[in-house]
Amino acid sequence: MAVSARLEQLSNKHSTLDMQIRQEMRSPIPDTLRIAQLKKQKLQIKDTLENAKD
Repeated sequence: MAVSARLEQLSNKHSTLDMQIRQEMRSPIPDTLRIAQLKKQKLQIKDTLENAKD
């Protein structure tokens, strides 16, 4: 897979995770463990994307 395609895939996953986090936070009883896991995944992707730009 080309690097640019992989970065685009990661960017899309980052956006999806953001949407999932917002959706869970709007829940009447948010699952804080799930939110924490999603945020951790999102941060890992963000770090990967930023390292790829360097």
